[in-house]
Amino acid sequence: MDVRTSFAAQTYAQARPATQPAPNATGPAGAGSAFSALADDFARTLKAGEETAKAAMTGGADPHALVEALAASELAVETAVTLRDKVVEAYQEILRMPV
Repeated sequence: MDVRTSFAAQTYAQARPATQPAPNATGPAGAGSAFSALADDFARTLKAGEETAKAAMTGGADPHALVEALAASELAVETAVTLRDKVVEAYQEILRMPV
């Protein structure tokens, strides 16, 4: 057996885990669960803002709590819009790449 062949086999064996990550490692599946958690948090923030607004209309919440809930909702929406814009910008950049 050639030394170069043995060295290539060892290098391949060391690099193989990088191409086959563990299921619990952050990767496509890990990123999907992270985005899912972010979407759930976004929905919870909006729902809490709506519930606080309803409570404020019926006299069940003070104006300060309403302002805080609306500010949190506004921040969540602005963050989602910024993220969407970045994703669209990246997609357009990929489309402009020469093939």
